[in-house]
Amino acid sequence: MLWVKSLHIISIIAWMAGMLYLPRLMVYHADAEIGSTQSETFKIMERRLLKAITTPAMVASWIFGLWLVFGYQMASFTDFWFLVKFAGVIALSGMHGYLSKLVKDFAQDQNQKSAKFFRMINEVPTLLMIIIVIMVVVKPF
Repeated sequence: MLWVKSLHIISIIAWMAGMLYLPRLMVYHADAEIGSTQSETFKIMERRLLKAITTPAMVASWIFGLWLVFGYQMASFTDFWFLVKFAGVIALSGMHGYLSKLVKDFAQDQNQKSAKFFRMINEVPTLLMIIIVIMVVVKPF
C-alpha cells in the first residue's frame, strides 16, 4: 500500500506542476505575435508539457487514487470529506480538459483569450488543490 500511496503522491505533484505552469505559459503566449518565433516556441512548450507530463500524471493520479480507494479501502463514498475531495478532483480533471482545449486553440493560432484571462484561471488549480489537500489531511467533515 505504501508504494501505491507514494506513486499517487508523486503523480499528483507532477500533475499539479503542469496544471500550474501551463496557464502561466499561456499568459506569455497570449501576448506573443502570431507566427513569431516566440509564439512557435510556446506552442512546442505547451504541447510537450501537456502530452509528456501533465496528462500522463493525471492518468497515473487517477489510477493510483482509485487503487487506494478500491484496493485498500482508504476512503468511502459515504465519507463527506471524501465526496468533497472527489468533487475537487473531478473539477481539476475538467480544468485539465479545458487547458487541453486552450493548447489546441493556441496550436491553431485561434486563441481568443487575453493574458489577463490566463492570469485569472491560473489560480483555479491552486484553489482546487487547497480544497483537496484539506479534505485529505484535516477531514473536516
